[in-house]
Amino acid sequence: MVMAAAAAAATRKRPAPGGTDGATARSKRARITLGSIDDYETMEVLGEGSFGVVVKARHRVTGEAVAIKRASKASSGHLRAVLREAGCLAACRGHPSVVALRDVVEDASTGDVFLVMEFVAGATLRRLLLLQQQQQRSPSYSSPARFTEAEVRSVMRQLLRGAERMHSAGIIHRDIKPDNILVSVSGAGGVAVKICDLGLAVPARAEYPERRVGTLRYRSPEQLAGRRDYGAGVDIWALGCVMAELLAAGELLFGGADTEDAVLAMAMELGRALDDKGMKAFDEWPAFQGLPEAELSPEAREVLAGLLAVEPRDRLTATAALKHRWFAEDEDECPPAATCRSMVRAARSSSASVVTVVV
Repeated sequence: MVMAAAAAAATRKRPAPGGTDGATARSKRARITLGSIDDYETMEVLGEGSFGVVVKARHRVTGEAVAIKRASKASSGHLRAVLREAGCLAACRGHPSVVALRDVVEDASTGDVFLVMEFVAGATLRRLLLLQQQQQRSPSYSSPARFTEAEVRSVMRQLLRGAERMHSAGIIHRDIKPDNILVSVSGAGGVAVKICDLGLAVPARAEYPERRVGTLRYRSPEQLAGRRDYGAGVDIWALGCVMAELLAAGELLFGGADTEDAVLAMAMELGRALDDKGMKAFDEWPAFQGLPEAELSPEAREVLAGLLAVEPRDRLTATAALKHRWFAEDEDECPPAATCRSMVRAARSSSASVVTVVV
C-alpha cells in the first residue's frame, strides 16, 4: 500500500504516441516518471544528520518555498527507502499535523531521488525546549518560560491526531521525538504542530527485521527488551516521553540513562511506581522535581500514565487518548498559547536556530 502510494504521488502517465491504439497503450507497462530537481532553486541548508540533508528551496515557476530532503547516496536501498517514506507521507496527505508531501523528484544526471515537502517556517520542538531552559536560567528574562498545561494539551492534541492518522493508515513512525516535531505560529495566532521525518516509518506488520530503531530515550520498553513484534504503541510511548518533557520544562523523562539496559530499567521503575503509588508517582520522579503539584492536574497525570503504560496492551491508543476528559475542553475556548508563540518567534529571530527538519 505504501509503495503504491509513493508511485501514485510520483507517477505521471505519458500520452499514447500518435497512431497507437488505446488497447496497445494499455497493454504496455505504465512508466513512473519523476519531476526534476532542476525545477527548484536551493536557498539554504535546514538540517543535516546520518540519514541525509534537508534544504530550503524555491520552485522556480511558482515561487513556493519548500523543504527538500536528499538521502545520502551511501545509504543502502536509497530509492526504496525514499519511496517508502514518500508512500508514508502520501498516505497521511491532507492531515494538518503531519508534514505534507509536495512531490518526488530526481536529478537526471546522478539518478538521486528527493522528497519535496511543505516548508514550515518555525522551529523544532527540541529547539523550543532548549530555548525554554536557557530562558529559565537567565536572570534577565522576566517572562514565564514554562509551557502551561493548556499549551501542553494543545500540542498533545495535535500530535495525537497526527499519530491517529498515521496509525489508521497502517503506518508506524518509529522515531517520534521533539527533534521530529515542527512548531510554527499559524495565521490566526495559534500554534500549529506537525510530525515530520518519516525516514524510519514503515507499514505495520507482524514482525520487523530491525531491533534497534529510533532514538534511545524514546524507545518503548518492548523495543528496549528486543522484541520485534511491536505495534503502533511504540509511537504512543514516544509521545508520552514528549508530553513529559513539555510538562517538566524540557527535562528528559529518562535523563541520565545512556544505554538500552539503563533506559529499560528506568521505564520499569516508573511502571512499578505508578502501580504502587498511582498518579502521585510523578511527584517523586526526577524529571518532575520542583514542579508544584498544582501545575500538573489529575487529568494530565491520567493521560501521561496511559501513554506510558509499560505493557503495550495497557497503553492508550491515539484515539482513546483523544477521548480522555483532559481533551474535553473545546479547542476554540483554549487560551492563547502565548509562551509557545513567543518561543517560536524567538527561535526564528536567530538564523542559527531555525531548524525546520532534522534528519
